[in-house]
Parts: sequence; C-alpha cells; structure tokens
Amino acid sequence: MSGPLHGIKVVEMTSVVLGPWACQMLADMGADVIKIEQPRGDSNRSLGAANNPGMAALYLTCNRNKRSIVLDLRQPGARDALLALVRGADVFIHNNRPQVMTKLGLDYADLRAVNPRLIYCGAYGYSKKGPYGRLGALDDSIQAASGIAMLNEMVSGEPRYLPTVVADKTTAITAVYGVLAALFHRERTGQGQELEVPMFETMVNWVMAEHLWGMTFEPPKGKPGYVRLMSKNRKPYRTRDGYIAVLPYLDAHWVKFCQITGHPEFIADERFRTLADRVRNIDATSETPAAIMATRSTAEWLQLLESSGIPHIVVNTLEDLAQDPHLAATGFWQSCEHPTEGRLRMPSFPVNFGATPASIRRHAPRLGEHTEEVLREAGLDPQAIAALTASGAALTAEQARSSVGVGGD
Repeated sequence: MSGPLHGIKVVEMTSVVLGPWACQMLADMGADVIKIEQPRGDSNRSLGAANNPGMAALYLTCNRNKRSIVLDLRQPGARDALLALVRGADVFIHNNRPQVMTKLGLDYADLRAVNPRLIYCGAYGYSKKGPYGRLGALDDSIQAASGIAMLNEMVSGEPRYLPTVVADKTTAITAVYGVLAALFHRERTGQGQELEVPMFETMVNWVMAEHLWGMTFEPPKGKPGYVRLMSKNRKPYRTRDGYIAVLPYLDAHWVKFCQITGHPEFIADERFRTLADRVRNIDATSETPAAIMATRSTAEWLQLLESSGIPHIVVNTLEDLAQDPHLAATGFWQSCEHPTEGRLRMPSFPVNFGATPASIRRHAPRLGEHTEEVLREAGLDPQAIAALTASGAALTAEQARSSVGVGGD
C-alpha cells in the first residue's frame, strides 16, 4: 500500500543530519524524494562504519527511500537542470544559509518563478530576519546558543553538549510538520509558500516550553528552569545489580510506591504530600526512592512494580535496543538487503498509519545513482543529459565513483 504522501515529489538539497533526516521521513511516508548532491556527495557519506567508500553508516541511516542525482551548481547548465526538476516538484528543501541560495540563484523568488505552487523550505541555523542570520551553524553551536549546554552546567557544574544531535533532529521534525501544514494549505487554496525553519528559534521554543518557569510572568516571579529537572539526583536508580527507571510522579503513584515498598511513613511526610511539594523538595524526592531501590535487584523491582501503574522501565544500553523485546514484538527493527552494502538494520518509521502505512521501499542511493533517470523524467532529452555529464555539470554513479572514489560498486 502507498504511504500518505504518495504522489508528492520532494527535491532536497541538503547534507549532514537535519535536512537528510527530515526528507527521509517524508520519503518513508511515500514521497518521491530526489536528493541533489554536490560532486563529492553528502559529507555524511564518510562518517561511520562502511563496506564501501561513500556509503558509511550515518549516511545510510538518514537517506533511505531516496534517489540521488549529482549536480555541480558551479557549472553552466546545472542550475537549469535543477529548475527543470523543480517545475514538477511539490516541495523543495535546503539547509544552506539563505545568502548561499541567493548567490546560486536558487532562493524562493527564483524557484517560485518556475513553479508558483512550490513549497520552499529552508532549514538552517538562524532566521534571516535577525542579526545572526548570516552565521553558519551546526548542532553543537545551536545547543550552546539555545541554552541546552548551560542546562548541563546548572546540574553538573560545567556546560556540556548532549551526546545526540538533538538540535538537528528536533529541527528536522519541525521542518516535516511545517511542510505538511503548507501542503495542506496548498490543497485548500492552491498557493505555494516559503517556509523558514531556523534551528536557533526552534530549539529555544523547545527548551523554554518547560524552562521559562518563573520568567513566564512579567515581571518575573522567579528564575527560569523547571526545578524538577534541575536536580543532580534526577537519574536512573541503582539497584543491587544494575539500574532501573522508576517515576512515582503523580500523587497516586507516590502513595502506591510507598505502600508496595513498605514505607507508608513517606505518604504523609510534608515534603512529599503533593506533586507540588515533591517538586519543591526535588532533591529529597529523588534521594528517598534511590535509597529504597538500592535494596533489591532489578528483576525483583520489575516484578514488584509490574501491576502498580507506576511508570517504570529497564535502563537500556544502545546495544540492548537491538534486542529489546517490545521493539521485536512491534517489528520496529527491519532488515533490508542493499545491493552494494549487504544486509542492513533499519529502524521503522515510528507513526503507524492504519490505512496508508509508511514503508522502506528503496535503499539509500549511491552517489549519482539516479542522475540520468531523474533528468529524463524532468524532460531533458538524451543529448542534453549527455552534454551535462560530459561537462561535469552532472555526474552519473560511474563518474562519481571514478572521479572521487565514492558510491560503491
């Protein structure tokens, strides 16, 4: 069955994680996604384990269900080829600074001139409306700018980046729902539009949803920072033989926790009587269960808590996730046979559509694997395609492999 975006054509001009992962989500939902790459390809083609040059792990996890075309936009003819693709597209997504797109002659006004119904999405560091708009950005710099690094300083004593590209991935999800909303608007009105999805503003919105706290009011009624999250004791609890996550958060959870662990005295303790009390006394609220959890094994606690209604779960390592029984039962992990890279493990798209399920239909493409195919579909005749590939304005997979040594066999 076709995904909910079957029939939608997306042209992406992105690299690293933000843009590719966003476009992979659209592709998983059925969109035909054409990935435009520079002659050396997406930088992530070289990051991580690999069987062949240009087909490394980080590229493979962000680029399934796509077709790859190589255009060297410094060469005459490549821009015209891109515009030919855009004429038949529904969505164009890039993650370059706006100034770069203007210099290339590929800003919204340029593309709207050839396709007024186009949804044009730019996802990059900072809104072009503000003084940071000319700055480049990567995930770490946005974690710094948006306050995430200093959240760690407030807890652990030094600013640190989270060990995941949270800004890239959160902005990618934001770009996806922005594109979907714009497509919905176009269905109603016939109008295309430009979207700007800046990482900085996205992540400030994300961080301050809970951390605006006392600064919600003007004048402020206290400092920013959701105090429950700022305790150094907010972490999984050590058991006799490992770790467990237990969250007796709501009042009913707390009462039940005290009862089943044999500590009813904490139910009436003035520090813990209500959720608001427990948040105000968050260090004690964390330390008290910690002492209790240390008295039994993880398996014993899991059995005791199973029917309690208290949120609890094992603490998985990254390796554990590959064997997690819930993920196995839901079919989350899928395997596919890549024609050049062998058997690959892939996570499923997380939304379960009842009528139009997302699917893995295509392997992550070799660099330039679909250049000729896509250009033919865009209306270029064989002579025009041959001229582009001969000049280096476009590259096939064979040319990309021989010229820069990527793409596999």
